Amino acid sequence: MDLLKAFEAKNLKENPPEVEIGDTVKVHLRVKEGSRERIQVFEGTVIAKKHGGIGETFTVRRLSYGVGVEKVFPVNAPTIEKVEVVRHGKVRRAKLYYLRGRVVKAAKVQERQKAKQKSRKAPLSMERGAFLLLP
Repeated sequence: MDLLKAFEAKNLKENPPEVEIGDTVKVHLRVKEGSRERIQVFEGTVIAKKHGGIGETFTVRRLSYGVGVEKVFPVNAPTIEKVEVVRHGKVRRAKLYYLRGRVVKAAKVQERQKAKQKSRKAPLSMERGAFLLLP
């Protein structure tokens, strides 16, 4: 088993992409065509994450000319140049397979808003008999 663990440790990426379910991402792939190599961008919504370790994958879905297209990307693949998170989605499911039956506006995921920090008001001064009630 030590040989297997050594192989996994050698092939794991140092900085794996930080993607969550519901995020809209741009995946930059290296594509080899003949003797040339170029970068191809695939943008869509992350609908699933599976497995772990060296076999970890994430599934990205997008609509292309009214047809749903899904691609499964290995996290540790050397062909993935980088993964950009365009926006964070607000979801309450681990798998978003229900988006397969929806198109256009119904297939959108709400954007997750940053948490607002509550500001505490400065306490009133106790001058001239003012009373302060704190919750």
